[in-house]
Amino acid sequence: MLKMQVISIENLTQHFDEKLKVLDNISLEVNKNDFITLVGPSGCGKSTLFKVITKLIKNYDGSIKINNTPLIESSDNLGYMPQKDLLLPWRTLYKNVTLPLELAHKSVDESELRRLISIFGLSGFEKSYPHQLSGGMKQRAALLRTFLMGNEIILLDEPFAALDSLTKKKLQLWLVDVFKKMNKTVIFITHDIEEALTLSNRVIVLSKLPARIIEEFKIDEEYPRSYEVLNSEKMLKIKKKIIDLIE
Repeated sequence: MLKMQVISIENLTQHFDEKLKVLDNISLEVNKNDFITLVGPSGCGKSTLFKVITKLIKNYDGSIKINNTPLIESSDNLGYMPQKDLLLPWRTLYKNVTLPLELAHKSVDESELRRLISIFGLSGFEKSYPHQLSGGMKQRAALLRTFLMGNEIILLDEPFAALDSLTKKKLQLWLVDVFKKMNKTVIFITHDIEEALTLSNRVIVLSKLPARIIEEFKIDEEYPRSYEVLNSEKMLKIKKKIIDLIE
């Protein structure tokens, strides 16, 4: 089956100044419904790549296309969630998640919103404020807000990094389920190799600064990936290769 390309990056290079090169000749193709995870050493430029794709950083060399349209001309605003949930403490969960619709002057489809709040496991907490929510619930609320932007392509920058291991594992399984139900294309950043293997159909390994793509691993195991799958000889070999490349 022919895959539909939604992001095309060719020879992307980015400097912060004349001396500091952050991204070095990166080329990457992202297909519709991919779940791609970027891994690499801390500070290697993963978040910078996201900021270039979302037009937060505009000085770069190379070519980027979104749905075959040059990035500079594209009106496809991508859904982007940074590392922190950034929920506004004076707004209820409902008011936080509907903020993108409010800013875009779009009406709220209450029936659809109730359905999504249920899918995201937040039913009954619509009137709660962020300080009344657990860490996992805050992350789910932030993800729902990102999904409500209506974009087919979602960029997630270490969304579970600050959570305890049990909550993180639950949210990983939940995210896979939401990803399949909602037919999204996801690019995900993590330092957790097991998380990358749990979530992704492709893992992209970046070098230390300046970031280059040094390897790609295709993960074709069915979702959800059990403990036995993640600890199979095949997956453990991939995990070791990724760790060796990063170290």
